[in-house]
Amino acid sequence: MDCKYFGRCGACVVYEGGYEAQLSAKVTLNQERFQPFFSGAFSVFESPKSNYRSRSEFKIWHEGEEIFYAMNNADKNGVVFIDECPQVSTFIFTLMPKLLEKIQEKSMGFKLFGADFLSSSSGEIVVSLLYHRTLDAAWNQSAAEIAKELGIYLIGRSRGQKVVIGQDYVTEILNVAQEEFRFCYIENSFTQPNSPVNEQMIGWVLKNLSDTSGDLLELYCGAGNFTIPFAKKFRKVLATEISKASINAAKTNMLLNSVTNIEFVRMGVEEFVQALDGVRVFNRMREIELDSYDIHTIFVDPPRSGMDEDTCKFAARYENIIYISCNPETLARDLAILCQTHTVCDMALFDQFPYTHHAEMGVKLTKKR
Repeated sequence: MDCKYFGRCGACVVYEGGYEAQLSAKVTLNQERFQPFFSGAFSVFESPKSNYRSRSEFKIWHEGEEIFYAMNNADKNGVVFIDECPQVSTFIFTLMPKLLEKIQEKSMGFKLFGADFLSSSSGEIVVSLLYHRTLDAAWNQSAAEIAKELGIYLIGRSRGQKVVIGQDYVTEILNVAQEEFRFCYIENSFTQPNSPVNEQMIGWVLKNLSDTSGDLLELYCGAGNFTIPFAKKFRKVLATEISKASINAAKTNMLLNSVTNIEFVRMGVEEFVQALDGVRVFNRMREIELDSYDIHTIFVDPPRSGMDEDTCKFAARYENIIYISCNPETLARDLAILCQTHTVCDMALFDQFPYTHHAEMGVKLTKKR
């Protein structure tokens, strides 16, 4: 990726030697980190070298009458003004200067401090403009004009206020194992930012589930990014997630894909284990017949903090564990527990965030005989 802000913008911190050098460094670091658990070769899944982010956030900085996109300086001292970002999708890349020009033309920059972009691979875009002021009817009219002129959806946000011009979501289509899956990506909610790598990640998981049977249990299911494709593989899927917004999005995505064999439960892991073990009865699960499930496999995709010791011990009840991690450090900690009962039989590194130190990891474990 060729970026004129390398070394100044803090978004990319590993750029010397180009894409191949930064990826090689990640692979070497994590092979050493996971040597105690797995001595085989990682499967390594590369990212496009540029235009890979479908979700991005920029500060809006004011200098006199002009406004600029800004990012934190690499030295964490102040900001650097930018007029382009080769990380973002080609649709966002093309839109950025046009949007800033329209905002200034229609005098919509007063107390504007941020712009968040969300795009689909087909070019749908939602932009959220963030303000330190109440948005009035004049703002609504100008925003509607911009949305029409640029062919986008616009959202205005200020404290306690959300104004939607058009809609607050895009529809993404993922191609995995020669199948299409449709997802509703909602503004201001978590979605995988790198769709090409996300497709590879789902494909790797499905491949590692090819020799499993029975039903599937998923913890931390989010909006169903993995759950929906799983439904094609298993008789039934039981998926849990604590976020109400994510569960609602997951149910929408289930309908988008005409899937009927998933039951989503809005519940934290601790409560779910209590329900599963009959320790407590929850109204949220009154219509779910837990005894009807024949679960041999568990899939987990926890937050950066990983799983706690009790959750690891719960996961260890099952024959097969598939673990996707966005934090190799907490994954290594959790594997120290899981490998007391299970053996790692496959690992993968997904370069979800190029030019940074971050890496997404995938692990398959099977119970020791």
